[in-house]
Amino acid sequence: MSPQSVLSRRTFLKIGSFAAIAGPQLLQAASAEPERSLSFHNLHTAEKLKVVYWADGGYVGESLTAIDQLLRDHRTGSIHEIDRRLLDLLWQVRTKLDTTVPFQIISGYRSPQTNAMLRANSKGVATHSLHMDGMAADITVPGRSLEVVRKVATSFKSGGVGYYPSQFVHIDVGRVRTW
Repeated sequence: MSPQSVLSRRTFLKIGSFAAIAGPQLLQAASAEPERSLSFHNLHTAEKLKVVYWADGGYVGESLTAIDQLLRDHRTGSIHEIDRRLLDLLWQVRTKLDTTVPFQIISGYRSPQTNAMLRANSKGVATHSLHMDGMAADITVPGRSLEVVRKVATSFKSGGVGYYPSQFVHIDVGRVRTW
């Protein structure tokens, strides 16, 4: 064996020992994600909320409860769990839009009674809207055009995106589609 190959082996073993000791901490630090926060302004109730909903590698229960409350059906007061995938998608949209302004909420969760009433008065409401499963939100973002919000939401290919010019953008975590 040449002295160089022994040195290479020794160097390799030293590096390997360091990696075995420090590796888990380095790996954890490298994979640690920042906190995720969202802010909302419910246009029907005038309630506002700004929360960190994900931290230390998991969802924050109290924040999820507060979000469920704010995105409740304002007509009936019914509360439903909001799908975490929707929250993550909204966080991605907010991040890509590079804004911290609150999402203006036109509609979050919708009870079966409210959905039936809206369906009776409009052709565009699905029989079983994803709003009824806490999987959809109708939003605007102050300072951003609806066209830009639609484009950003569509870019993630994470669900449905509906565009209602001069009104709102519908975002859901159902199958990928646009209208």
